[in-house]
Parts: sequence; C-alpha cells; structure tokens
Amino acid sequence: MSTALITGVSGQDGSYLAEFLLQKGYHVVGMVRPTASVNEPEIQDILSQITVVQGDLLDSNSIVNILQEYHPDEVYNLAAQSYVHNSWNHALLTAETTALGVTRILESIRLVDKNIRFYQASSSEMFGKSKIAPQTEDTPFHPLSPYAISKVYGHFTTVNFRESYDMFTVSGILFNHESPRRNIRYVTRKISHAAVRIKLGLQEELRLGNLEARRDWGFAGDYVEAMWLMLQQDVPRDIIIGTGQTHSVRELCEAAFSYLGLDYADYVVQDPQFFRPIEAELMVADISRAKKYLNWSPKVTFEELVHMMVDADLTLLTDGKSA
Repeated sequence: MSTALITGVSGQDGSYLAEFLLQKGYHVVGMVRPTASVNEPEIQDILSQITVVQGDLLDSNSIVNILQEYHPDEVYNLAAQSYVHNSWNHALLTAETTALGVTRILESIRLVDKNIRFYQASSSEMFGKSKIAPQTEDTPFHPLSPYAISKVYGHFTTVNFRESYDMFTVSGILFNHESPRRNIRYVTRKISHAAVRIKLGLQEELRLGNLEARRDWGFAGDYVEAMWLMLQQDVPRDIIIGTGQTHSVRELCEAAFSYLGLDYADYVVQDPQFFRPIEAELMVADISRAKKYLNWSPKVTFEELVHMMVDADLTLLTDGKSA
C-alpha cells in the first residue's frame, strides 16, 4: 500500500484528492494546522478512512516529524493562503505560507528521504499580465498579486530542488478549478449560492466586480487525477492543467441564473469594492503537454460545472442547512 501525505486536506482540492487516492488503495495522511478544524463537510465522509495529523507550513520540525513517522511515498502540497483578494491585506502571511512553506516541505523531504515524490500546486495566477495566450509551460510569468508572487516563488523552488538535488518534484500549473466544495469567498461559488438564494427569496441582489474578467474554469474533481498522474511518470515535468476554454464572469452569471429560470441582469450589480487593484490579462490553458504525457483531458464541461454547483446549493439551502 502506497502512502500519500496531503497538506490542505480539508480544502476543496485536498478532499477530492483524498477521495481519489483512497479509491486507488492509498493510505492517506492529511495534514491540518493545529488550530484548524476537521469539521469541514468536504471530508466528513472519509474522515474515518484517513489519518489526520497536525502540522504547519510555518514549522519545519512538524513537517519533518510527520515524514519520519508516516514515510509517505508521495507528498501533495495543496495548503496555502489561497485567496487572491486577501493576499493584498495579508502579504507577509501569504509569503510565509504560500512561498516559504514550499521550501520548508522540500527541505524536510531532502533531509528525511529524497525518494519521496513531491507535487506542488502552482497557479495560473502566476501568468498574470502575460500578453501571450494561450499560456504554455514556457510562457513567462508576470504575477499581479502577493498570492501570485508567492506561487511563483514556490514554483521555482520546486524546479530548483529537482535540478539541484535530483529529486522527483513537479508543479501542476492549475487554471481555475471549481466545484460545489468551493468556499463561498470565490466568485464561482458566490454566484451559484446567491442565484439560489435569490430564487428562494432569501436575497435581492448580487454585487460583483468586473463582469468581463475571463477565466479558464474546470472541475476540481477532474484536476486531482492529473495531480496523481504527474507523480506516476518516469520523468518529472511541470504541466499545465486546464480546459483550453475561457468564459467571463458575466457568462457564469448567465449560466447559473438561467438554469434557475432567472435573468441575471435583473439581480447582478457591479460594485467597485470588488474590483482587483490590477486585473489579469486573458488566461487560457494550452493543455497539449497534459494530453501528451498524461493522456489527460477534462471531462466536465463549463455548463455542467455551473449546473452542478447550482444543484448543490439548491440542495443545501432547501435542506435548511444554510440561510
């Protein structure tokens, strides 16, 4: 039985990855911060099947201790301060966790067992103001937020340990990936949740920022398979994961509201407070390398993703679990 350590196991990606690896027969060890709760609904169904341990990306000793006790074959680093908007107000915390946290994990692996395979969650936000579209693995980065800058640091740290110490370390450059498990702070879930609340008469309007911002949105459940596939290869490679298609926030609103028989234009209001200080350019993935080396491509379409999220929020709200 292979053992995998997942940081950020209670988040969207961590929960889907844990489920995926359990189906593959893995022993899954999920790392959570000492102050974090494991009551998130995302992992309740599998909590009895995984080993939850306390560790912190700010504390190298805690990481070393986990590696020495559980001897994982694979480590997936999905933990981070992951809110782009919040990173402006918490730039130092973002750097400590999202950037330096990667160094702490990799250095711990180097000291404990260099044969451990490591996956780093890189982000399309690293491309930021890139004028090149679609983006490939060779497209230069131009990050536009403390979050994106920290992700670039973590990405190149992963490359550096691979090249300097001959370790199997890879970065999956994931474009936006969503699901019903997405935190409501993210625009996709904010839209699906609000659309349902408006349909049920619990809310009158939805305030958003730039409706013309375009993103390459896919389903998180599809993307965790690509993470796993990257660590099963003979040669470590950084690979972009996305759909190769973009949709605007306006299109997302239209898809969510129309699915409920509503016209988004009657309820959505643009609010300057939700605009980013700098908006990224067109970000769309070139997934040629994922298809070539992983034989991977997304299964869930944009419309199916939006409908999945609306259905989940409809169930959540009509069951009386949330107001």
